[in-house]
Amino acid sequence: MDMNSIMASQLRSLQSTVQMSVLNKSLTLNTSAATEMLASLPEQSAVAHPHKGASIDVRA
Repeated sequence: MDMNSIMASQLRSLQSTVQMSVLNKSLTLNTSAATEMLASLPEQSAVAHPHKGASIDVRA
């Protein structure tokens, strides 16, 4: 192998590593942001369902 092909191969490997690192960091930030957002939502269990338990008159 000549020096140019070795350097090109190493550059491709470095670019791939950097891309994976950036993607990993982005996913980590997005995951923590989504977790914080879900934790900050008010508790929804006390809210009554708009239709559940209601009687509906169906005529054909």
